[in-house]
Amino acid sequence: MPSPHLPVTRRRFLVASAGAAAALGLASAPARAAGRPRPFGRYGSPDRRLTPQTLYVDPRGHGDFTSVQAAVAAATGTGRTLVLAPGTYRETVAVDVSRQEMTWIGACEDPRGVVIVHDNAAGTPKPGGGTHGTSGSATTTVQADGFTAHRITFANDWLRADHPDISGTQAVALKVQGDRSAFLHCRFLGHQDTLYAYSTALGTFARQYFAHCYVEGDVDFVFGRATAVYEHCHFHTLDRTDLAAAPYGFVFAPSTAVANPRGYLVTRSRVTSEAPDAAYKLARPWVPSSDPTARPMLTVRDTWLGPGIDAVAPYTDMSTAHPWQNHRFAEYRNTGPGAVVTVAENRPQLPDEQAGSATREAYLGDWDPRKGW
Repeated sequence: MPSPHLPVTRRRFLVASAGAAAALGLASAPARAAGRPRPFGRYGSPDRRLTPQTLYVDPRGHGDFTSVQAAVAAATGTGRTLVLAPGTYRETVAVDVSRQEMTWIGACEDPRGVVIVHDNAAGTPKPGGGTHGTSGSATTTVQADGFTAHRITFANDWLRADHPDISGTQAVALKVQGDRSAFLHCRFLGHQDTLYAYSTALGTFARQYFAHCYVEGDVDFVFGRATAVYEHCHFHTLDRTDLAAAPYGFVFAPSTAVANPRGYLVTRSRVTSEAPDAAYKLARPWVPSSDPTARPMLTVRDTWLGPGIDAVAPYTDMSTAHPWQNHRFAEYRNTGPGAVVTVAENRPQLPDEQAGSATREAYLGDWDPRKGW
């Protein structure tokens, strides 16, 4: 039986979200002015571009392109901007390494109004044979450095219940690999492996920043080896009607390279749940076969942890060969029922003298992603 708190399918939820955004008047400007469509609001139009480098995307045909991928393909070089009109874009999108310093702007004050979504999973068959795998399941893949997105929903609406024959249930909404990648007021929707914060190569320490974002899922739904800062973000764990007992899943699964001094930092955020109390672990370390020496790192500080997190044992192993105690997990001044320390050895706390190194500035170095907001 489906959860009474969730729509029957993720697809229905996404369509409803986009429709609700339009109905609530969340577009940045009226849809019509002087009898002509204005889907891009204050961000111009093909007739009056913000800059010569700006391209406009509208699924209803009022822009330069009707699909995001077509606009990306046309946006060669560096420093290009895409303005996305409100709507649901059902497609996969890939930004390769050559398209640096690209910016995507959702032309809506609420990210629910601009949705990029597809439904591939790791075990989904590919037309030419084989399956997509985790990386290939991503709805949106960004490899270029200097990428910024504002007020956009990235989603993967593949559901286990719809595909009982598929065992590879990882279904990525966004895979981001570039350095200096920023996501501001964005949403990431999925179930397993929703947000893949990664890098282009093992020896590349990609810096990424997520501010005022919403992420939901169930299994390892924020994962990868990037140096990533999550500030003022909301992480939400989903119910699991397909499971009889906890744990239902894990919020974070970092795979930080041993040589990287900075992994994931979660600060001034919150973790909520629609699952039963203590049904979720906060994190587990991912040591992939491609990097058996990885030493995952996660620091969660000044964050509210709801009752959905198992306060007694918030961390667990992904495999017995790599116990979580051998990795770099720490907390600092968290609050909420999921943050209560009942078994001290299960909740490593960051000493006060080390808290100064667990900041956005320390993690991102000479890059300030807030410039130009």
